[in-house]
Amino acid sequence: MSGHNKWSQIKRQKGAADAAKSNAWGKLAKRIAVESKLADGNTSSPTLRTLIETARAQNMPKDSIERAVAKGTSTDASELEAITYETYGPGGSAIIISTLTDSRNRTAQEMKHLLSELGLALAAPGSAAWAFEKKPDGTYEATTTVPLSEEDNEKLMQILGKIDDYQDTQDVFTNAE
Repeated sequence: MSGHNKWSQIKRQKGAADAAKSNAWGKLAKRIAVESKLADGNTSSPTLRTLIETARAQNMPKDSIERAVAKGTSTDASELEAITYETYGPGGSAIIISTLTDSRNRTAQEMKHLLSELGLALAAPGSAAWAFEKKPDGTYEATTTVPLSEEDNEKLMQILGKIDDYQDTQDVFTNAE
């Protein structure tokens, strides 16, 4: 009667839920640290306040939020840098990957490796950006869309999921319908 141990099932489910929560909290902590640096630790700054409220909505502990704010204002904090990568996915859909990292070279190599595993390659800067309009809050909105077949759409969703799981990825945007 293997597999009937209730704890083993709970352990797997809890492990998966904890991993997803940790990934989301890590990304939020990076964003809060960067915004804290820009706002000089002023938690009443609108963008920092919005990020803190988002973190609270995702049940991020108060200690973690305070550490992220302190990390952004400390003098010995590593400089986090926002980098945007572009590629083309199945069916000619444009993909923009927004990352936040402390090591530009490491992230570039890991992104190249990740994309090559998915059968994609990095595109030149600006080659996919033409299909998007950058909003003031740093997000992208597709100005032209590309219709995809059911098969291409399925592949694209798998690719976007794997890219989003990468620790330095903040947002992934596509112009697929």
